[in-house]
Amino acid sequence: MSSAEASFPLLTSARLRLRELTPADAPALFAIHGDAEAMRWFGSDPLQSVAEAEKLVETFAGWRCLPNPGTRWGLERIADGALVGSCGLFAWNRAWRRCTLGYELARAAQGQGLMTEALLTVLAWGFSADGMGLNRVEAMIHPKNQASLRLAEGLGFRREGLLREVAFWGGRHEDLEMHALLARDRQPAA
Repeated sequence: MSSAEASFPLLTSARLRLRELTPADAPALFAIHGDAEAMRWFGSDPLQSVAEAEKLVETFAGWRCLPNPGTRWGLERIADGALVGSCGLFAWNRAWRRCTLGYELARAAQGQGLMTEALLTVLAWGFSADGMGLNRVEAMIHPKNQASLRLAEGLGFRREGLLREVAFWGGRHEDLEMHALLARDRQPAA
């Protein structure tokens, strides 16, 4: 068993504690995932209740037990202990040394560089031999999600193409752009 599987990888950045999500986080997750405008590009319909947020916590925890596992971190602001979002590396293909990146941030926490800080920390862990030993991280981003496109570009991700109608939410099929970051192209953690 690699260190990535041994125990939950607690990470820290200058302003954030990246930790395991717990059932106590369900109300904060509901506030984020229930905000239809903030979540319009996330890839799923907005949550309708705290009970659905509790199930989401269970889903994220279950990622670690899948054949192609993943880890989802809660982003806790150190200054006040508030959960402001989450991010994760999932669908880990060990043989190919690749996985997929996902993230979301509460609307009130956007525009402060928090997600850049969190993702630099997570990517450093994912690419490290003590973490997942990745060579490639992929991100599928809606072509109209300008903030996420800028974030990925700033982290060194490169656009590789358009995946036509690859996703379905909000009652319709959506195109997503494939972006990828290779170990050799990544920026060092802040």
